[in-house]
Amino acid sequence: MIRLYRADWSTNCERVGLALAFKGLEAESVVIDYSDRSQVERVSGQGLVPVIETDGEVVHDSTAILRWLEDRYREPRLFPTDPARRAEVDVFIDWFNEVWKGTANALEEEMERAEPDPGAVSALAATLDARLALFEQLLAGRDHLMGPGVTAADLIAFPFLKYARLRDPADDELFHRLLDEHQDVKGRPRLAAWIQRVDALPRAY
Repeated sequence: MIRLYRADWSTNCERVGLALAFKGLEAESVVIDYSDRSQVERVSGQGLVPVIETDGEVVHDSTAILRWLEDRYREPRLFPTDPARRAEVDVFIDWFNEVWKGTANALEEEMERAEPDPGAVSALAATLDARLALFEQLLAGRDHLMGPGVTAADLIAFPFLKYARLRDPADDELFHRLLDEHQDVKGRPRLAAWIQRVDALPRAY
């Protein structure tokens, strides 16, 4: 049995929940509170979620977990078998984690300042929303970001981009409120449909 250490509303944990369900895997869910990370620290030596533990193996970091799941449970595939197509997915994931998330994280950091700089907030928010046009273009003529079927790229991006269309009222985390406020699917019908399509996938929680 796979044990998944996670936190409520965590975007990175949702990535793993989607991947586990896509692979047809069940997981025992251990929900932590951010005020007490002792369980995660004891298991993984660090305090961030998600973490999975199974058969004496411990893996942390959502992207690393998706790659580990792909190596251990081959089917159904989350990464293409063709080397060129696999490289495209890998490049997308690196870009999303380092560039796209970099902008979102910078916006959150600015808003957490005692006196946020309105100019910086406006510029970062504009960049965040403008990048949605890239996803709208990626979805031209296909149902998912990298082609007709679900890949790791969809599971990496969805938990963040979904806030352009929906946010549970009970989810009051600052980061998620900012993604909700500064992203909009208006005029981006393919992106809106993709969010709805991926949101319908199961999670293994």
